[in-house]
Amino acid sequence: MGKILCATRGGEGSYATQDAAVALAKEQGDDLIFLFVVDVSFLNQTAAPLVVDVEARLEKMGHFQLAMALERATARGIEAQAVVRRGMLANELAAAVRALGISLVVLGRPMRQTAVFEEDALQAFAASLQAETGIEVRIL
Repeated sequence: MGKILCATRGGEGSYATQDAAVALAKEQGDDLIFLFVVDVSFLNQTAAPLVVDVEARLEKMGHFQLAMALERATARGIEAQAVVRRGMLANELAAAVRALGISLVVLGRPMRQTAVFEEDALQAFAASLQAETGIEVRIL
């Protein structure tokens, strides 16, 4: 039995990826872990007290988004876990893969209106993560 790590931002734009990860875990009999990374590196030019406040608020939001993902998984017959990490996305994803003994990473396809990554950038990010960790990365 393996472990699937589904990186998610939560919310409606992430439902398709979460549902696909749940279906995959169910089909393969794997454990499922949802990961939310609080990455405030975009605030590097901002005053430190504001960064701390934003980081704390984003972490609370992450816990809420993951609670929703867990509810969605439970409704589909999968008992998943949720992990929130703080740091740069690429670093924390790789660290989570190693720390949690992950066998497959699932990333979502970008939606035009809310994309963090364009398709080419996402493909490059996935390839880099796979090369660094030696673990398969699928974009669903």
